[in-house]
Amino acid sequence: MPIFFDFGKPLPDADMGVLAAYGKILPKSVVNGFKFGILNIHPSLLPKYRGASPIQATIADGETQTGATIIRLDEEMDHGPIVAQFKEDVLPNDTNESLTTKLFERSADVLIQAIPAYISGKIKPKAQDEKEATFTKLLKKEDGFIDLKKASPIEAERFIRAMHPWPGVWTYIEPAHKRLKIKKAHLEEDKLILDEVQLEGKDPVSFKQFKEGYPKLEL
Repeated sequence: MPIFFDFGKPLPDADMGVLAAYGKILPKSVVNGFKFGILNIHPSLLPKYRGASPIQATIADGETQTGATIIRLDEEMDHGPIVAQFKEDVLPNDTNESLTTKLFERSADVLIQAIPAYISGKIKPKAQDEKEATFTKLLKKEDGFIDLKKASPIEAERFIRAMHPWPGVWTYIEPAHKRLKIKKAHLEEDKLILDEVQLEGKDPVSFKQFKEGYPKLEL
């Protein structure tokens, strides 16, 4: 049975901890407070894409394969030795939301199988290759901005999927200088086709409906 605890209080009487989707570095007292340490699920093929936004970076970079890694947590970010790892294809229509769901659902199954082997010593955690490490950043709302005149259609389509649903992709429309959120889009003969948008202060609509209200607008 899982035990949930407050890191600011004394640790529970447990031999091992499991951590997922936690964006802070734990204190040394917590990291070293369990007999078998803390296993952390990270949604990338570590050491690639360490940090807070690995799935967004994976999709935006056009990767066709990713995965998840279970590491024994240490005092550095996504740095600990690897206990288990699996690969997963990135589908052409995957978004941050869909890929996150797939990776963490499968991670739960892999974790359940790995824990007994890890505790019994059958799995020997393997150090990551520091020369292969890459890093991602903590995303903010402003990181969803895109200039459609500068981004290629392929880059824009990937970016829109990568940032769905958070932080979302948006651009400015002139002369109103309002934000236009791009909720869905697809590629058609190497052209970016917008499907659904949302003007600042308005409800989401199809791009066709939006253009009816702004017939002279060019993005």
